[in-house]
Amino acid sequence: MSCFYPLLFQPRFKERVWGGRNLERLYRKALPPHVPIGESWEISDRPGEASVIANGPLAGRDLRWLMEHHAAEILGAASPAPQGRFPLLVKILDAQDVLSLQVHPPPSQAAALGGEPKTEMWYFTECQPGACIYAGLKKGVSREDFARHLAAGTAAECVHRLPVQAGDAMFLPSGRLHALGAGCVLFEIQQNSDTTYRVFDWNRPGLDGRPRELHVKESLACIDFADVEPSLIASRYSRSASVAVRYLVDDPVFMVNACRVRRGQRFYLRFGAAQVLGVIQGRLRAGGGQTAVELQAGDFCLLPAALERVPLEALTRVEYLLAEPKALTAPPAP
Repeated sequence: MSCFYPLLFQPRFKERVWGGRNLERLYRKALPPHVPIGESWEISDRPGEASVIANGPLAGRDLRWLMEHHAAEILGAASPAPQGRFPLLVKILDAQDVLSLQVHPPPSQAAALGGEPKTEMWYFTECQPGACIYAGLKKGVSREDFARHLAAGTAAECVHRLPVQAGDAMFLPSGRLHALGAGCVLFEIQQNSDTTYRVFDWNRPGLDGRPRELHVKESLACIDFADVEPSLIASRYSRSASVAVRYLVDDPVFMVNACRVRRGQRFYLRFGAAQVLGVIQGRLRAGGGQTAVELQAGDFCLLPAALERVPLEALTRVEYLLAEPKALTAPPAP
């Protein structure tokens, strides 16, 4: 196959007790009726959860097939995840209740615990008044202090709390203790991993009236206890009136930037590795000819590396995220 184009995918919706219906209201997602949806998996190459292509000649194929047959053309300079999978997992989250306090394993611990390392970032698109997140530990909290508070059911006293609003972003390297608070809608860019260790669930019962399972031993092995009171990403947009850029994350795993473009602006995006483009607000056209796609808020597309450059046109004033998986300097953890 010699011709690639901007790829759209069918979202995969996940019912969560803490979810809601905001993805329908904000992003026109065709949610299943009468259930709380907490996650929309926009681009996924997880086992049994591969995203299905929704447009163009490849419609009906999935991302697993693409990676099995055309990994080099899709990834370019980027490295695949273990088992040759696409390196990123892209989601939209709708949290109407606070999530559990959790941690993802760093590469140094993941293999020994039977999990996968996971670094991620959050970009908040809507937050209710008073919304907050929890990230890192308060100053002076040691491993022993935290373990003692866990046993007493008072772990909330140890965790750093940050208020959030739309436009805020948070980087969550593996090993960072964190929890998403209630009243938040966000885009999540993460490593292709589904390993989460739940360490504290605010002393609340599960749906069956009993406490949910915790992973205290694994969590204590993974938490970075030197990670004290981290901040939100502090960058701001450049001052360009036509195409302004906000640098968000430049990590060994992935790079993420936000772009704000004036209505009517036309330009080319050039790249040597796969790009994931997600629209925060406004409307954007990507590509040319019959395979061009028109994206609105909440839409994501994958730009295969083989394209090398793609024409973009801002149909309105538009703001979007652009995520690029990196070329790893060492083999990924098994």
